[in-house]
Amino acid sequence: MANILVVDDELGIRDLLFEILNDEGHNVELAENAAEARAARQRARPDLVLLDIWMPDTDGVTLLKEWSAAGLLSMPVVMMSGHATIDTAVDATRIGAFAFLEKPITLQKLLKAVEQGLARESARRAAASVVPPASSFAAVVTTVGDSALVPAAPALPVADLGPQSTQSFDLDRPLRDARDGFEKAYFEFHLAMENGSMTRVAEKTGLERTHLYRKLKQLGVDLSRGRRSAV
Repeated sequence: MANILVVDDELGIRDLLFEILNDEGHNVELAENAAEARAARQRARPDLVLLDIWMPDTDGVTLLKEWSAAGLLSMPVVMMSGHATIDTAVDATRIGAFAFLEKPITLQKLLKAVEQGLARESARRAAASVVPPASSFAAVVTTVGDSALVPAAPALPVADLGPQSTQSFDLDRPLRDARDGFEKAYFEFHLAMENGSMTRVAEKTGLERTHLYRKLKQLGVDLSRGRRSAV
């Protein structure tokens, strides 16, 4: 679970990104302009920032330069825009932006950028630690696709799965009721195995993410039980 700051002057986009990232188990803080973003950055350094370029008071590139000049650009920043040129994206990257997302942002590109940004931040912190605490997990890093670093998920002990690992079913029921009971246990099991990641559960179960979300709601699955805990 990571702390992510979303900076965008459009309410609809802020709400959408909040819902998606919150479903992924992250803590999400919202800011509608540069002033609110500065205040959020001053309160606590986020693990990653999603920053819109075109904002009414101070644009995202100017804020990025400000953070860079002040030595505050110590977290991955993913720039977002629906009107930026290639030159703007290149300039933002030169200043220190980690990635650039063009609006409308697809779910796949959003989650990939967030995952890669957090992985880079995790690797940076691990490298900066001379002697990591004995109680912490060692970061396991692998390369996929275009050599982007992503952390391998730690193995989850069977004991952590709780009652889902010992489900029993009453077969003396109508087929539909019995099937719903099985499906609920099935999805709860995979949510626990994947630490609450809706994206990975969708991949494991072969369902489109929106369909999966509706299915879990329909079955009454408690989505908060599978949330990832901070490492």
